[in-house]
Amino acid sequence: QLQLVESGGGWVHSGGSLRLSCAASGTRLDNFSIAWFRQAPGKLREAVSCIDRSGVATNYADSVKGRFTISRDNVANTVYLDMNSLKPDDTAIYICATRPKFHTLCDSAPGLFPNWGQGTQVTVSS
Repeated sequence: QLQLVESGGGWVHSGGSLRLSCAASGTRLDNFSIAWFRQAPGKLREAVSCIDRSGVATNYADSVKGRFTISRDNVANTVYLDMNSLKPDDTAIYICATRPKFHTLCDSAPGLFPNWGQGTQVTVSS
């Protein structure tokens, strides 16, 4: 059974950086395309970035392009989200999720991701 555990969240000043990790257990993560979502209080869950099974194709929300980088280490069974130039609007719970096993393509619709972690809180102060 696939389990996802996020870590790396915290509190930073505006302009700071954080690296989030999404570690998988129970199965090989390279069987899955994986996305990071975020949810702020009172807002809908938003797709931030996605990386396909091969690690070649990635996509980003317009609001984070040029600031965030998604990557994966299939040996470590972990996906990362490097977040730079953080802004107060980036404050949210960040959650990783996988597409169904062996599905190649990424997507931005939360309903297409059956496996979710618990999330890690990111707080950016102005």
